[in-house]
Amino acid sequence: MSEMSAKPTIYHEKQIKELCALHALNNLFQTRGTFSKSELDAICSRLSPNVWINPHRSLLGLGNYDINVIMAALQKKGCEAIWFDKRKDPGCLDLANICGFILNVPSDYKLGFVMLPLRRRHWITIRQIQGNFYNLDSKLDSPQLIGRSCDLIAYLKEQLDSKEKELFIVVSKEVEEKQLWMHQYVLPTPEPNYCPKLPLNGESPSESISSNGQYDYNNRDAECLKLNDVQNHILSTENNC
Repeated sequence: MSEMSAKPTIYHEKQIKELCALHALNNLFQTRGTFSKSELDAICSRLSPNVWINPHRSLLGLGNYDINVIMAALQKKGCEAIWFDKRKDPGCLDLANICGFILNVPSDYKLGFVMLPLRRRHWITIRQIQGNFYNLDSKLDSPQLIGRSCDLIAYLKEQLDSKEKELFIVVSKEVEEKQLWMHQYVLPTPEPNYCPKLPLNGESPSESISSNGQYDYNNRDAECLKLNDVQNHILSTENNC
């Protein structure tokens, strides 16, 4: 079998207890032991010291870590997690500058074979490996092939149609600081004596998820809004020619 047709070697950590956040992080970095349960527990303690019940993990300490723990863990590796406003088109994402994705989905809770009336949150990693994107959900028996870039965009659109799912984009610190995780568009040169009023008004980009893990939907019109503004301005320029 040639190298081109050989299947890529993919590290896929399987689900244990409530450690999906741990599995998602290790699957993202494609290395066994990138993080351990003790490291994530230490992050929980640092985020909320001197408390009897830590709000960043399950009551029994079996896992079920929240987004604050994941973000703190990523920062230790020089990465940031950016919440994506799912009202926007994932097509604005610049996949070349994105390390991977972490999808948060609702999950039922089982005790043995008994389904309990509890709603949990499940973390899933999506990342590119040798040109293809894979769903590395720790509940799957094996990695699930999504496909190329266009397939990923279609997949993300389908996932984000659900109100209960949230997407986080994992990028390097530099990409986050320069806002390079979305496509950069160059505005056309205006005609002489034409002074269009740009809708971009110098608005500051939305901030990352707050430390308490609450999503402020009203104030998180993230960078993808700028894509629509640019497109509207281009159309306006063409109509005035």
